[in-house]
Amino acid sequence: MRDTLHLRPLEKEDLEFIYKMRTNPNVMDYWCDEPYTTMDKLRKSYEAGHDSDSHRQFILYHSKEKVGYLGLFDIDARHRNAEFAIMIDPAQQGKGYATDATRLIVEYGFNQLNLRKLFLFVVNINEKAVHIYQKVGFQMEGELKKHFFVDGSYHDASIMSLFREDYVN
Repeated sequence: MRDTLHLRPLEKEDLEFIYKMRTNPNVMDYWCDEPYTTMDKLRKSYEAGHDSDSHRQFILYHSKEKVGYLGLFDIDARHRNAEFAIMIDPAQQGKGYATDATRLIVEYGFNQLNLRKLFLFVVNINEKAVHIYQKVGFQMEGELKKHFFVDGSYHDASIMSLFREDYVN
């Protein structure tokens, strides 16, 4: 499947696709954010960050269909690290896209941006995500006790990381 997946930089016309996910409570619970935004706010955020070197945002495609959104955020050129995040369209979840998409962005970060470390935050109750990240090579780096409020209660979260020298593609 990996050969049918590809990334394309986020464009303004993709905002409607992202808006649908950003207002979906089932998606945003695992991004540890409330499912509240407006198209105007999303457009302003896009415009403000469009020329920024501190993040790279992509739309994930399977053949010609949009299936997800992912990016590297807070890219630190001095320390050569960045935070990774991914969001798969709920209609496309369970099809195996997340693992291959994670590999694509890891390879981009290491091979194009010359990063040495990628990290992420994951709510521990999101066992599928933890499994995917571990399958790609991310390792637990630390735990945050009752850190995120998801679905009415506080949950532990983990910080996971992957170093370039540990990545096996």
